[in-house]
This record gives sequence, C-alpha cells and structure tokens, in this order.
Amino acid sequence: MRKFKKQWAYHLMLLPGIAAIFIFSYIPLYGLIIAFQKYNPALGFASKWVGFDNFRHIFNQPNFVRTIWNTLYIAFFKILGGIIVPVFFSLLLNEIRHTRIKRSFQTLIYLPHFLSWVILAGVISDILSVNGIINQFISVLGFKPIPFLSTPRLFPWAMIVTDIWKGFGFGTVVYLAAITGIDPELYEAAIVDGGTRFQQTLYITLPLLAPTIMLMSILSLGSVMNAGFDQIFNMYAPIVYETGDIIDTYVYRLGIEKAQFSMGATVGMFKSLVSCILVSLSYFMADRFAGYRVF
Repeated sequence: MRKFKKQWAYHLMLLPGIAAIFIFSYIPLYGLIIAFQKYNPALGFASKWVGFDNFRHIFNQPNFVRTIWNTLYIAFFKILGGIIVPVFFSLLLNEIRHTRIKRSFQTLIYLPHFLSWVILAGVISDILSVNGIINQFISVLGFKPIPFLSTPRLFPWAMIVTDIWKGFGFGTVVYLAAITGIDPELYEAAIVDGGTRFQQTLYITLPLLAPTIMLMSILSLGSVMNAGFDQIFNMYAPIVYETGDIIDTYVYRLGIEKAQFSMGATVGMFKSLVSCILVSLSYFMADRFAGYRVF
C-alpha cells in the first residue's frame, strides 16, 4: 500500500487503457458462446445449444485441415525470413561508415513498414501481374510471363517474400540497436590481433547478437497462427484457395460471407486457444533460454 500511494498517479494513467481493453477485448469474450450454439440472429444468445457439435463438424472438413497447414507453412517461413533478412541487413548497415548514407538506407528499408497492406496490395499486384515490371523483365530475357498471384504453387511464396520485404526494416532497427551496444574495445582488440572485418563480424558481432536473435525468435513463436489476414485477403482469389487460404480468411468467409456465425466463431475460438498456448510457451522459453521476462 505504501508503494501504491507513491505511484497512484501512474496507476491512474493506466485506467483509460485498462478500460479500453476491458470493453473491447474482455466483454466480447461472452460472444464465444455462439461457438457452442446453432446460432440464429433472430434468437441471439438464446439460440439452440449444440455443445461440441460445431467443433466436430469443423474438424471433419478437409478445407479446415488445409487452412491449418497453409497458415503454419506461410507463417513459419515469414518468421524465418523475418529473422534472417533483418540480421543480414543490420550487419551490412553496421559496416557503412558514412553516417548520411547509412541513415538514408535505414529510411528506405524502414519506409514500407508504415504503409498498410491496402496500399501495398495494389502496388504489389501491379508489379507481379502478367504485364507488370517483373514479367516484362522476364519477357526481355526470353521467358514466358509468370502469373505469380494466380498460380497456387507460387502464391504462398509471393506472400512470404512481400511480407518480409515490408517488415524487415523494423527488425533491422532492433538488431542494429543491439549491435551499437557492443563494447567498441572488443573490436579494437581484434584489430590489434590482426582480425579482419569479416572475422570481427563472425567472432564478435554474431556471438554477442545471438541472445537478441534468440529472444526475437522465441517471441515470434506466438504469431505462428497469424499468417497475415490483411495481406492475403487483399491479394488472394478463389483460384489460389488451395495454397493461400489461411485460418483468418477461412473464418471471414464462413462468418461474414456465408453467414455461418457459429462455424466462424468455432474456428476463431480454436485459433485463439492454440495462439494462447503458443504465446504462453514463447514467454516461458524466452525466460528459460534468453532471460527475458514480461511479468
């Protein structure tokens, strides 16, 4: 109580945020009850109770199993590329000694992070279209144009590459900040011993950057079930549902387009439970292997 009296102003500042979370995140949880009902909008929450029948029905749908695989596949490679690419570029930026050039590159690679997928989807669709700039270049080389966004085999990789391109600037800032925190005396000692720039990177920068890489990797585990609804929804089409349909887009089509509210809530609840387990596991692993604790 003595500590609370000293910090009452800080707790008061937290109240608006707590109230917003309670209103928009906790109160709507009551709506999950429709996952156990045969929901009828006219009856509302008084709709017929069916227990776990909705879950049994969903798990028997081949499309549902396919969306889980697509979600895990796309999310895994997004996370993997979202770690490797920022680390690589942060190491390259660290080697640039001219401050103005370095900041210019940082701005250029960070800029896409601020653009929404609604904007980028139109730009990327034009670039990857059959008449886009990439296919024009492919045609100049003597090859046939490739329909990247309408070929099931290529669509997931188009989503993975464009997502990494959009977000790696933010990750680069994180890793570059970790690099700047490394003691300069270590590099000076390496120079005295005759170490090259590559050897300094290999034996000093990367080992000291490893805890940050591990922490970011572990924390990314919580987003395995999020393959990017905004991105895929704005760029996919029925022709690529086989490989591009993820859990979030599947829920949207069930709950909004087909008005199967109970089924949409069932799939969404399943995803939320799995995500909750993964987030809890990621924080446990972050504490166990990287010494990072939130609470």
